Amino acid sequence: MLQRMSGVFIGALFGTIFVVANAHDPLNPAIGIALRVLAVLTFAGLLTLALRAGRRGQPAPDDPEAPQADWFRGKFAFVVGAEAALLIGGNLALRAAGAPEQTAVAWIALIVGLHFIALMAVWKRRSIAVPGAALTALGAIGLGMAATSAVAWVPFVSGVLSGVALLGGCGYAITHTYRSTARP
Repeated sequence: MLQRMSGVFIGALFGTIFVVANAHDPLNPAIGIALRVLAVLTFAGLLTLALRAGRRGQPAPDDPEAPQADWFRGKFAFVVGAEAALLIGGNLALRAAGAPEQTAVAWIALIVGLHFIALMAVWKRRSIAVPGAALTALGAIGLGMAATSAVAWVPFVSGVLSGVALLGGCGYAITHTYRSTARP
């Protein structure tokens, strides 16, 4: 369970970072602060629930979402390496092409979403398909918005909403794990 929860912790942490880093202008400052606080509180709640699940025990052996012994080896390393190369190379290419700075968060959301979709196939975990598809779509929408007068809203669409999708996906995974550890 520790391997699965470490992946969920990473997703929830990055979801929180997406919200905290991008909940700014053109949002009303009070709304931005509220979103940041809510993201941090959500992360704390997910962390608490995950720790409680860890104390309750292991998921049932027939649970299709039970962790595999080698989640972070082999194909996972390839997916993460490709993700890192695309993140860096794509952002450098966007900057060299003179794209607005807001495209950085859209590109990150797009690549992180694609990485989840690839990991869905590697880990055979349908639970990461929804946040993967959501981040991919929000990243693509943000890249499209960057060429319009709505460019100032790209951090909200590709950043804040991506963070919400990640926190929601992690919430689903942690809740599922918590329920699977319930003692009869």
